[in-house]
Amino acid sequence: MEQPIFTTRAHVFQIDPSTKKNWVPASKQAVTVSYFYDVTRNSYRIISVDGAKVIINSTITPNMTFTKTSQKFGQWADSRANTVFGLGFSSEQQLTKFAEKFQEVKEAAKLAREKSQEKIETSKSACETPSSAQASSVNGTDDEKASHAGPADTHLKSENDKLKIALTQSAANVKKWEIELQTLRESNARLTTALQESAASVEQWKRQFSICRDENDRLRNKIDELEEQCGEINREKEKNSQLKRRIEELEAELREKETELKDLRKQSEIIPQLMSECEYVSEKLEAAERDNQNLEDKVRSLKTDIEESKYRQRHLKVELKSFLEVLDGKIDDLHDFRRGLSKLGADN
Repeated sequence: MEQPIFTTRAHVFQIDPSTKKNWVPASKQAVTVSYFYDVTRNSYRIISVDGAKVIINSTITPNMTFTKTSQKFGQWADSRANTVFGLGFSSEQQLTKFAEKFQEVKEAAKLAREKSQEKIETSKSACETPSSAQASSVNGTDDEKASHAGPADTHLKSENDKLKIALTQSAANVKKWEIELQTLRESNARLTTALQESAASVEQWKRQFSICRDENDRLRNKIDELEEQCGEINREKEKNSQLKRRIEELEAELREKETELKDLRKQSEIIPQLMSECEYVSEKLEAAERDNQNLEDKVRSLKTDIEESKYRQRHLKVELKSFLEVLDGKIDDLHDFRRGLSKLGADN
């Protein structure tokens, strides 16, 4: 009869039988994993059931070893099942308790095996002693044979036959146990090799994880750099929009000045009769028009420079300011000239 002696919960895995490297999940979620003690057979087993499916049925032997491969993961090899079981726990404390219980049960299984071997040796010695006595009785003197004739002789022969059968069965069992022990040793060697390969695979996974983590950090830094560049581009766009608005304002001011020049030209056309009387005035006006034309050329040149180079705005502003000052001076000269003409007309 079996009874549970320790119970916990964990995710169950088995080694892939084809590759002997990768872990294959045996349960979709954490399941109950228990240690059971068989009083009749004096043996220990680890049993886990997922629904109606038995996913672990491992008898613990003294040559088994439970290995912690990480803070929350442990594994052991079962030569009889020809596989490696892995358990993933939710905390390091649960893993530690399971490992301690495994070591305790392993020692108990070792003691049980030693007691079983002592019983076998005792039975062998008990079988050999009656056989010797029986042989001496069978091979005794003629007087002894005569004294033991009858029913006692028949009983001794029967006991001798039973002892011979027991010896034969014991020898056969010894050979069977030797074969089984050799098989277990070979399976243990294969599982040890698989365990070493699994440990190497774990190291490879760790290296790959480290490479992926470094690559992830590099990509994050690259994203931060791109975000900074996008911020700089947005700031440059804002500056460009401000420059465009300033250029539009300057163009509007230039159009206003051109309108004023047109008005001045119309006013000069109203008094054509005075042109013949004041040649020096016309010459002065032509000079002013030439200056105005030069100024218009400068304005067009400035406008072209503004469109071609947005970063020379400050220089253009200075030139426009000087142009406006000259234009205002010329306009003042024209006003003075007009007042002079008016005086001349009044005097004439």
